[in-house]
Amino acid sequence: MEKEYIKKNMEQDDSINIREEVEKYVLQWRWFVFSALIFISIAFFYLRYATPVYKSTTTILVKDDRKGGIANELAAFSELGILSGAKSNVDNEIEIIKSRTLIEKTIKDLNLNIKYYNKGRIKDGELYGDLPFKVFFSNYENSFYELNNSYYITKKNNQKFSLFDSNDKKIGDYTFGQKIKLVDADLVVINQQAKNEEDISFWVQITPLKRLIENFSDKLSVSALSKNTSVIELSLTDPTKKRAEDFLNKLVDNYNADAVADKNYISESTSNFIDQRLVLITKELESVESDEESFKTKNKLTDIPSEAGLFLENASEYEKKVVENETQIKVVSSMSEYISNNDKELIPATIITSESGANEQINQFNQLILTRNSFIQSGAGIDNPKILAIDKQISELKATVKNSLNSLRQSLEIKRRDLNRQGALLNGKISQIPRQENEYRSLVRQQNIKQSLYLYLLQKREEAAISLAITSANAKVIDPAISSINPVSPNKKIIFLGALLVGLLLPFSVIYIKNLLDTKIKTRLDIEKNTSIPFLGDVPKSVSSNQIIDINSRSSTAEALRIIRTNVEFLFNNKTNDLAKTIFVTSTFPKEGKTFLSINIAATIALSGKKVLLMGMDVRNPKIDEYIKVPSTGLTNYLTSSNKDISEFIIKQDTFDQFYVLPSGVIPPNPAELLMSKKVDDLFEELKKNYDYIVVDTAPVGLVTDTFIVAKQADCFLYVVRANVLDKRMLRIPEELYHEKKLPNMAVILNDTESTKGYGYGYGYGYGYGVEVEEKKPWYRRLFNF
Repeated sequence: MEKEYIKKNMEQDDSINIREEVEKYVLQWRWFVFSALIFISIAFFYLRYATPVYKSTTTILVKDDRKGGIANELAAFSELGILSGAKSNVDNEIEIIKSRTLIEKTIKDLNLNIKYYNKGRIKDGELYGDLPFKVFFSNYENSFYELNNSYYITKKNNQKFSLFDSNDKKIGDYTFGQKIKLVDADLVVINQQAKNEEDISFWVQITPLKRLIENFSDKLSVSALSKNTSVIELSLTDPTKKRAEDFLNKLVDNYNADAVADKNYISESTSNFIDQRLVLITKELESVESDEESFKTKNKLTDIPSEAGLFLENASEYEKKVVENETQIKVVSSMSEYISNNDKELIPATIITSESGANEQINQFNQLILTRNSFIQSGAGIDNPKILAIDKQISELKATVKNSLNSLRQSLEIKRRDLNRQGALLNGKISQIPRQENEYRSLVRQQNIKQSLYLYLLQKREEAAISLAITSANAKVIDPAISSINPVSPNKKIIFLGALLVGLLLPFSVIYIKNLLDTKIKTRLDIEKNTSIPFLGDVPKSVSSNQIIDINSRSSTAEALRIIRTNVEFLFNNKTNDLAKTIFVTSTFPKEGKTFLSINIAATIALSGKKVLLMGMDVRNPKIDEYIKVPSTGLTNYLTSSNKDISEFIIKQDTFDQFYVLPSGVIPPNPAELLMSKKVDDLFEELKKNYDYIVVDTAPVGLVTDTFIVAKQADCFLYVVRANVLDKRMLRIPEELYHEKKLPNMAVILNDTESTKGYGYGYGYGYGYGVEVEEKKPWYRRLFNF
């Protein structure tokens, strides 16, 4: 039978009563409302004083030939070779825009490291744009902007102000526009407010530049809108809309200015190289012309003989090729010499004929030089992996360019040898021409070579000048910076929703953990789930622990005891003799209210007109004297005496007609042996003849064996279980006693229940041990049902 009971309890424990679980939380609805209101209030005050953050965005079109950039708009100049090296990679441009160098320059241009605040009652408000005044620093070291300094300014009128340091120490009174000598720099404050307001306080904070750069770098987002376009979106989050817009617009301006400077640098380098070459060629050309003049003067020559006209006409094509070949060899030699003498410098572009194929390699080389310079300017060191990779590419490409020029020069040398062979044939024919004519032709040829090279360099210088004049920005602004209307942070809906969820989750978690850790018996359902003992009734909290039921009692406790008195009668259905009905009251441990219930059950039966005797058989720890006035002698005195009559120890209650009490008496040294004496059996036999009911207050069964000794005298046992005191695991004790029938005709009474928990009588009284006083609860305890 015990195994079946354990199996039954396990099945009951595995099942979940959804309604019961929900009621645990519904009954505490006040806590959910209170917690939700508290957290929503916290969220409201947080949003009230939190600084809103807005998002500003701008979009630009970056020139990228691979993705259709703005280079197509300048395609008309491509024949001049001006835009051949203008290819741009969007990913590289994004990194350049995000570089610390550009961000630092933008911050300095806008003076964003100097912030202005006006004093508030709770928090200070930042000012930007339309400022009441501006401060300017001069004569400072570079480390000045790395200090976290602040100054307080109190405006007295439109002419004067007071200056304080960060410790509220007054520095002095000054006039707007006056130069103020500080420890680290000179300060000038300019009044920008025409309205004459007095005693207005502001403070100026100098934020360290490195920290501000990191801050803007973290807040700045640069990304391409798609893989197939060169449109880039720049976004920045900041508490001040105007500052974010100004920063983005200025950042784009600085980026374009930096790109234009790079392009101008190429054009200027090319132009300088051409100017240097023109100086040398001019001197050589003047020397050749002077030789020609001397030759004609010496030989008194004025014109070429007409006899050589036909031959010279045939030889004109040969001379043209020789001149072109010599010009190309000179250019290639100059370029090779320039590359060998300069390591990581830009190579002059567009001065080698496009048929050679070296122009494209030179343009790639120049683009790598510019990329390397950009990374170095953005803060990367020469040991940076990106710089090392670019240096490697530059070295490889430089070697490739040299090889290409060498190959070109070799091919030109071959061509020149071929032309020389052709010239030898022509010279054989010219041998018939006078020596003077031959020498004169040599001088003219030298003059034509120098003159062609001179004209070629003049043309390239003009092309470089045109390139410098039409240099365009690298990015076209599609949409200027604009800020969002609503702040992106904090999000009011998310904050309020989160506060509501936390406000509901907190009491839910507390109640859940409390119920999870609380193994105490709460209601009759806990008893019915864990035992198979008949349930007689529950008794709600009493106003006072010493309350004894009388005929005028109308409390919930009194009504519950009357119901128990009625239910007890059903336990005596099998009793047929006319002897007294004996009711034993026990519990698992002390302080579960068995004495209180024993007295009041006896009192309720006595109020029905029956003659009732209350016996105190908890001789180890008697408690009856705490509720009613009784003498110190009693049952134990009778059992230890040999010539005393039991009637000498029984007293009658004054306020009852049929209520008698037999106290426990003095505490004996051997209570178990005393209760095992035959005199106890004789006593019960005698008392059952004189009373209608005998209510016995016995010792707790969980601690001592006294109750089991006298259990045979009972007609029924009322097992008292106190709510919120006894652990559910302890119910195995009365269950085992019930199944083993150690306590006859056993029933359970649940004492001290919470009537507001959904079960009981719906009154909610409480009792302790003291004077009967109705407790007046404060409003917060009544509200939250403490």
